[in-house]
Amino acid sequence: MARKRQHIRDHSAEANLFARRALIAMLIVIGMLAIVVSNLYVLQVKHHEDYQTRSNGNRIKVLPVAPNRGLIFDRNGILLAENRPVFSLEVIPEQIDDLNTTLDRLQRLMGISDEERQDFMDDLKGQRRFKPVALRTQLSEDEVARFSAHQHRFPGVSIEARLSRHYPYGDTLTHMLGYVAKINKKDMQKISEAGEADNYAATHDIGKLGIEKYHEDILHGEVGYQQVEVNSQGRIIRTLSVEPPVPGKDIVLNIDLRLQQAVQKTLESQRGTVVVSDPNSGGVLALYSNPSYDPNLFVHGISSKNYSGLLNSPDRPLINRATQGQYPPASTIKPHLALVGLDSGTIDKQYTINDTGRYRLPNVSHVWRDWRKWGHGKVNVTKAIEVSCDTFYYDLAYKLGIDKINETMTEFGFGDYTGIDLYEESDGNMPSRGWKRARFNQPWYIGDTIPVGIGQSFWTATPIQLNQSVNTLINHGTRYVPQLLRGFMYDDGSVALEAPKTLRPYQVQSDKHWDTVLDGMWHVVNGSEGTGRKAFEDANYVSAGKSGTAQLFSIGQNESYQADKVAEHLRDNAMYIGYAPYKDPQVNVTVVIENAGGGSSNAAPVARQIMDYYFENISANPPANQDTDQEAAP
Repeated sequence: MARKRQHIRDHSAEANLFARRALIAMLIVIGMLAIVVSNLYVLQVKHHEDYQTRSNGNRIKVLPVAPNRGLIFDRNGILLAENRPVFSLEVIPEQIDDLNTTLDRLQRLMGISDEERQDFMDDLKGQRRFKPVALRTQLSEDEVARFSAHQHRFPGVSIEARLSRHYPYGDTLTHMLGYVAKINKKDMQKISEAGEADNYAATHDIGKLGIEKYHEDILHGEVGYQQVEVNSQGRIIRTLSVEPPVPGKDIVLNIDLRLQQAVQKTLESQRGTVVVSDPNSGGVLALYSNPSYDPNLFVHGISSKNYSGLLNSPDRPLINRATQGQYPPASTIKPHLALVGLDSGTIDKQYTINDTGRYRLPNVSHVWRDWRKWGHGKVNVTKAIEVSCDTFYYDLAYKLGIDKINETMTEFGFGDYTGIDLYEESDGNMPSRGWKRARFNQPWYIGDTIPVGIGQSFWTATPIQLNQSVNTLINHGTRYVPQLLRGFMYDDGSVALEAPKTLRPYQVQSDKHWDTVLDGMWHVVNGSEGTGRKAFEDANYVSAGKSGTAQLFSIGQNESYQADKVAEHLRDNAMYIGYAPYKDPQVNVTVVIENAGGGSSNAAPVARQIMDYYFENISANPPANQDTDQEAAP
């Protein structure tokens, strides 16, 4: 057998091969280590701050803190809207072994209803178990005391407090103050669109109506923040820092609470409204609409039963009659039309008519009747205002024409918003040819113009418009914007007053025409035949005014108005506009009482009572901050 030939090993080549392989392995290891070190450098050094921030985010949370809402005062510093602590019974499910048993015991102890329990269970859904959920809000003192005495029996249940809006004078100021209520989806959408979502991150309520809504941006304040440390489950362990919220500004209104209460008492059960203003600034001293309602009902969520009662009431308490009520202005606008007649040269101070109680256009069979069947005889412009002669104004309206009336009364502010700091305002209707064509697709007839002369036909105005227009008469054309906001109150109690706002003035050719018109209004109260003389008999001041009786339906040519034979809601509205003192006006009063009858016998006495109260109690005791320097609002 042949022996197998053996190869001779090359140890040098094997050593070189091993060396190369070892070198390659080492290079791979070094490369991998370089990659690891490089990554460590990127993570630990280059992106240190980014990952540090992310890490903090896992254990540090920033929570918003709601600001305290600004307070609202009347002109004398009386608190009209405040923030009161509200106690609520809150449950932390995580800390309760048997939730159903605990709820059963709480129902027996606190009188929790089944509806409240069901609401609580609904709120519980989607909530983390360590977060408190309210079982009942607005606990009474008795309930707080009762639970406190038994709190040791209810681990995981506690009483918590937060500030909530409260209106101490209830229905006296509702239509002017408005109210706040829980923020809903619609509110959140508006807040987001305004870019204010962050500022409302912790806020529960928002102004829904009145001053609360109009001045929401002032009253709300700026949100604050607190930085807290939380555990892996999101539970707060400790507070790291706090940036306190900026509370809303405290505001002062022109409203005088004493006068507002007097107005409410004067109207009593009558449906109507009263607006009282300062002719020298347009500041609104009182604004009351009757009937009213308690705004506190809305703050914590009004029940469906209560809301349905307000919504369906035939007296419509939810309507602010002072700014939203649209009434035929009736004879209260005769001074305004007299001014237009004088200024346009259509009539002069000596112009007279012979009133027989009936007015008829040439070649027209229809007869327009004066409120006095037998007429007033020879009447000039001053007498026409004093006795409220309808025939004089039928003729004046015919001579002026609807175009001139519309043009001038629009300049007075009729048919437009006054600009009062309330969103709840109507613009009324100042009729024109274009309006009738658009509304009824009909031309304007001359017969439509005649009743416009006595504030009827299609003309409607709001009480706040009438009040503003009287201030324009008093101030010879200077037009003030009705203003509820008087200024801002600082922590030391001083007040920075808001400057009065004005509109484009109403200009006339001759200033003496204002005096003629105001003289006519003086005769209404002080003349021998004035329609307001009985109401203001023996008053301790000299006033001027104008009464009005607004018809709410048309009477046939051969029919007469008999209040006791028509439905109550169709009876005439009583109206009165007036101011005092005549030489140096301090107060301007507008009264509208629905379905009460004649203005001179029903509305004028109400105005008298209000003016009496003003001069006996208000003008003699001006607000303490009246002398504060006036400056622009911060």
